[in-house]
Amino acid sequence: MEYLKPRIGVLAIQGDYAAHAEALKEAGADPVEVRKPDQLDGLDGLILPGGESTTVLRFLEKLNFFEILAEFCAQKPVFGTCAGAILLARKVKHPPQRSLGLLDAVVERNAYGRQIDSSILTAETALPGGPLEMVFIRAPRLAETANSVEVLARREGFRCWCGRGRFSRQRFIRNFRRIGAYMNYLCGL
Repeated sequence: MEYLKPRIGVLAIQGDYAAHAEALKEAGADPVEVRKPDQLDGLDGLILPGGESTTVLRFLEKLNFFEILAEFCAQKPVFGTCAGAILLARKVKHPPQRSLGLLDAVVERNAYGRQIDSSILTAETALPGGPLEMVFIRAPRLAETANSVEVLARREGFRCWCGRGRFSRQRFIRNFRRIGAYMNYLCGL
């Protein structure tokens, strides 16, 4: 029996989408850089990478991509890092902004300070494979999550990675090999 690689898209608007695509490739997936709505066709899942969330949001709105993306993400596995996590949230604070509202969580933008306050740490997660390096660059904080949302990692007592069913949010942006493996897990492969 021949193994079919999952086709996982990476929203290639801003952020380190190339590193996400490379991690997916290393994990055995077929990565697809997504810049237009029609490029979502035939995908098994999607990664929403980091970047500046208001810039990503403006791009999505300008191309009438927001509603199409929301519909896709409501039906397929999706993984959001930093700005992607902000887009997935039910509610965004400091300052408020529009989001896809697909994950029952409240996010505080830039909760860890300015660029100069960025940090790297290693911590355990709820996933197998040992500690994971986490990089926080002007990262959002998961201020609230519903009971249906599983907390997968914490930083100083605060939630920094959570998931629910097909949706996962991540505030840190390193160890892309594990990200690729996690997307394969979300796709059931």
